[in-house]
Amino acid sequence: MSTSTEQFADVSATTLLRFATAGSVDDGKSTLVGRLLHDSKSVLTDQLEAVEAASLKRGQEAPDLALLTDGLRAEREQGITIDVAYRYFATARRRFILADTPGHVQYTRNMVTGASTAELAVVLVDARNGVVEQTRRHAAVAALLRVPHVVLAVNKMDLVDYAEPVFAAIAEEFTTYASELGVPEITAIPISALAGDNVVEPSAHMDWYGGPTVLEHLETVPVSHDLTACHARFPVQYVIRPQTAEHPDYRGYAGQIAAGAFRVGEQVTVLPSGRTSTISGIDALGESVDIAWAPQSVTIRLADDIDISRGDLIAPVGDAPATSQDVEATVCHVADQPLAVGQRVLLKHTTRTVKAIVKDIPSRLTLDDLSQHPNPGQLVANDIGRVVVRTAEPLALDAYADSRRTGSFLLIDPADGTTLAAGMAGESFATAKAVTADDSTEEEGWDF
Repeated sequence: MSTSTEQFADVSATTLLRFATAGSVDDGKSTLVGRLLHDSKSVLTDQLEAVEAASLKRGQEAPDLALLTDGLRAEREQGITIDVAYRYFATARRRFILADTPGHVQYTRNMVTGASTAELAVVLVDARNGVVEQTRRHAAVAALLRVPHVVLAVNKMDLVDYAEPVFAAIAEEFTTYASELGVPEITAIPISALAGDNVVEPSAHMDWYGGPTVLEHLETVPVSHDLTACHARFPVQYVIRPQTAEHPDYRGYAGQIAAGAFRVGEQVTVLPSGRTSTISGIDALGESVDIAWAPQSVTIRLADDIDISRGDLIAPVGDAPATSQDVEATVCHVADQPLAVGQRVLLKHTTRTVKAIVKDIPSRLTLDDLSQHPNPGQLVANDIGRVVVRTAEPLALDAYADSRRTGSFLLIDPADGTTLAAGMAGESFATAKAVTADDSTEEEGWDF
């Protein structure tokens, strides 16, 4: 097998970019991903040979690069993406984790999954069709998930004779729409994933375009992984009590630091109880350390014996989130069954899962003009709307705008464990105004 020497270059000093691709059906997402992998020499010879053989078997003269990502049999047969396909590759300048997400409306939930941890989203548009409803839906999801960078890749420019006016009109429409949602940075790039124009190499057919190629932008876009500057949060996942002859009194609280840093000697608050103590020790990889930071998995020891269990949150004194049983949030509904006012659900926040009830659904977002449809009564699959949820126990949520880790949650069907909706606490879009619930809609007889 032969590979590029760049693929195995020393990338220990390079940064990591997580990004997701999205777009409507047949916009060419998988082809773009395949072209990125192929032209950046990130494909092993045997993989390419397998794709070439499969393409010939289907009567195609050139290799179908989409087969590099569409791994399910149903995906190959239908020529569509169904599941989120994660790919890992690297260049000499940066390492990448790529989530190729589906374009069908019924798989919008997969796009939410792929974009939830992304720092950049590539939204594809077919140059012949322009901005369609699914394009707007994906832009809205990217804005809701606070993805800081969005790339508009206007694909299939070869099918519109590489016309600059076509690209300019699509770029202007999308940029206006996404800016109204509060997307902070939008970069438009005209491409042909099939022909390779402006994907890795600059296009010889579009001399009117002077911006970066897709790969060049991915390699140079600024990303920050400094979670230590965020509010320090430590969700407890497991309580360690060995009770052995060697460690008769050891009591530690294990988990992954969601954000920020913790130090030995620091005063902390345990939520939701509100009890305070001091960090007496931090164990990481079997050794004691003086400081630990996100996203390390550690065990924290406290100076006082406090009743702490899975789901509790440890935060610094003076910088702890407020606890509340009333959650106002924006949700992306991802289940086939509707989410209705009065419905009993489970709410999972970090390592904590509590009973809850949907008290109100104040509005549903209309994607065409970004207006709010008031009091829809329920949300159906792929709807985006505001909800008010009352929980049986207090939760320590941050605003999603402040922390994507501790400001997000899931609503779950208690009957079968199905995920109903992905929620973002606090304001919805960066430019949106808060929607408040009418207290008169509260259901009586539910004593949370």
